[in-house]
Amino acid sequence: MFGLAVLVVGVIYLVLLIAVTRFAYSAAKKHGYSKAKCRMAAAVGFLTVCLPVFWDHIPTVVAHQYYCSTEAGFWEYMTVEQWKKENPSVAEMLVEDKNAPFKRVGDDKNYIDTKTLNQRFRWAAGKHRLLFLLPVYSWKSEIVDSNNGKVVARYVDLSSGEGRDYLKFWMNISNCSDRISDRNALYQFVGTIVDINKGEAK
Repeated sequence: MFGLAVLVVGVIYLVLLIAVTRFAYSAAKKHGYSKAKCRMAAAVGFLTVCLPVFWDHIPTVVAHQYYCSTEAGFWEYMTVEQWKKENPSVAEMLVEDKNAPFKRVGDDKNYIDTKTLNQRFRWAAGKHRLLFLLPVYSWKSEIVDSNNGKVVARYVDLSSGEGRDYLKFWMNISNCSDRISDRNALYQFVGTIVDINKGEAK
């Protein structure tokens, strides 16, 4: 049903776009303007209908690609083996807390979810809107040593659009397309932290 409604609205919008563009060209022609000015009038008519809906599309795509190339990635600041060396005899005491929930601080557009992994590590996953006018979001996950607040691993991804129910569905880009391996590296690291010893989970 939603797909049909989108199709109908899209057809109406396309007809309106063509009609306004042609009307602007014809009106300019009737007033005796040159072909160049008639084309300019048609362009103004086209933009009058197009910009209210699509003004933010290209800037959003460009911003998303820019932040994907400059901020996205996975960084491992300390391996599990390094951590064990700096914290002798501690790893053997750690037990996974499987039932620990994510606790959220913030709203739908800017928040941090925090989950305890075991007695020494927590997972902080946050969403942050980067630009005021454009729907571009940074998704950051950090694995933190709860004892000293030190980040041992960080993963950053970017998305755009306002989600599944957003009317401008063409704006929705869920992640940086070339960062799948980084996301897998994050989950592998989390698995290593959780399985840091063979103790029974709570």
